[in-house]
Amino acid sequence: MGLSPRPCPVTTPGGGIEREAELTEAFVQLADTLVNDFDVVEFLELLTRRCADILGADAVGVLLSDRTGKLTLAVASSKQLEAVELFQLQRSEGPCWDAFHLGEQVIVDDLSREGERWPTLAPRALEAGFASVHAFPMRLRDERLGSMNMFSAKAEPLSNADVRVGQALADIATISILQDRAAQQASELSDQLQYALDSRVTIEQAKGLLAARHDIGPDEAFDVLRDVARRNRRQLRSVAEDLLDEHGKSPRGD
Repeated sequence: MGLSPRPCPVTTPGGGIEREAELTEAFVQLADTLVNDFDVVEFLELLTRRCADILGADAVGVLLSDRTGKLTLAVASSKQLEAVELFQLQRSEGPCWDAFHLGEQVIVDDLSREGERWPTLAPRALEAGFASVHAFPMRLRDERLGSMNMFSAKAEPLSNADVRVGQALADIATISILQDRAAQQASELSDQLQYALDSRVTIEQAKGLLAARHDIGPDEAFDVLRDVARRNRRQLRSVAEDLLDEHGKSPRGD
């Protein structure tokens, strides 16, 4: 099963005006996806398309690590590439696997020469119609997210300028995903903080109610609430809410 090589993008020495325009357009499009409802799949789909257009790749894929550090397929621009990427993951072998685990670029101009390096992956990729591959690590300092991988039907070298562009696109993906994760974590932290503040108000009200009813101090009232919560394996806030509900003083407005 062969692939028809994509036409190489038109450039002039040093990158050229057309390359610069393509990169600018790609950066603008990718930036437009970095909104509050950021969709990582949409972002990666756009990234792979723009990478293929700019660098003349026949297929582009992205592998990402999950919460356990296991590498998984996030997106692949063709069925042939999807099969190759999944094969890499099954065999723990190949350029994309190496780029992630070593944190280094893997630039291969001719896959037919890599049989010793990747004895099962290289023949499989060649059979799928790919003759060269270039894998770029997605990492920031010591944090590794995955790898972005370009496959081509022609065995040909990648220029130093193209290598830099490929890594730049992988870096954009890395920063965007990390930014989204940080925003989610910040939101979760804010929610947790608000819950803690609300809980404190509820517990203080319950302590006041108990103190007034039993003529005890606030510390003793707190001990009473805590003992009930522990005996029933419940959260302190839940016990306090029930107490306030019984006396029509629920802070929830029930």
